Amino acid sequence: MFTDRFLKGRRGVQLGAEERAVLEGAISEVRTIDARATIVRAGEPLSHSTLLIDGFMCRYLDDREGMRQLVAVQVPGDFVDLHAYPLKTLDHDVATLTAATVAIVPHRELDGINAAMPELTRKLWFSTLLDAAIHRAWLFRLGRLDAVGRVAHFLSETNARLLPVGLSDGSRFALGVTQNDIAEICGITNVHANRVLRQLREEGLCVFRSSLVDILDVKGLARRGQFDPDYLYIDADPTQSSNESHGS
Repeated sequence: MFTDRFLKGRRGVQLGAEERAVLEGAISEVRTIDARATIVRAGEPLSHSTLLIDGFMCRYLDDREGMRQLVAVQVPGDFVDLHAYPLKTLDHDVATLTAATVAIVPHRELDGINAAMPELTRKLWFSTLLDAAIHRAWLFRLGRLDAVGRVAHFLSETNARLLPVGLSDGSRFALGVTQNDIAEICGITNVHANRVLRQLREEGLCVFRSSLVDILDVKGLARRGQFDPDYLYIDADPTQSSNESHGS
């Protein structure tokens, strides 16, 4: 099923079989999109929303000089732009980071769900509120943490988000982003990101190499990034993984 990862492992919002079948039936098509492709431009009218099945996507803003700031990274199972349903346009661009497979859900189908299935509507609403919670955490990260803390927080968060959808074993996962992407996520330069990743490696916390993340000390990385997973509303705390460190 294309919706298998949607809200998987989130507290109190697991989809029932009927709800999942209805959501599957709302999908009009499935598309495969190349890496580094912009799929939504800010301000353009939208009549559908996009569920990410595989791959990584992002939301971003450009400044006047054309420098990009990533404001969200979407992982498999995310409804990337569900908030476009009530808004009808977005105030930011949406792009793929890697090759991605997405399901297209027309807004007319969401109209039907909204009218007939209030409990499923609540769960879709939960998805948008979860996005808002992640945005607040990103604001905290950029406003209060130093560069090392920002990267540590982002990698800890991504590990926690990938764990319930089966894309992390608790300490290792594939992350299809570049060092420059990490810089744009964390509001630092590419050169600074290189130094930060080296420092995390030298401190025995994390290794990022060839788009693979190997967290050597899950709890230590979380402490360095002041990461608390409560805002992700995940059933179990991923920082309690038995793989707290490779030495344990």
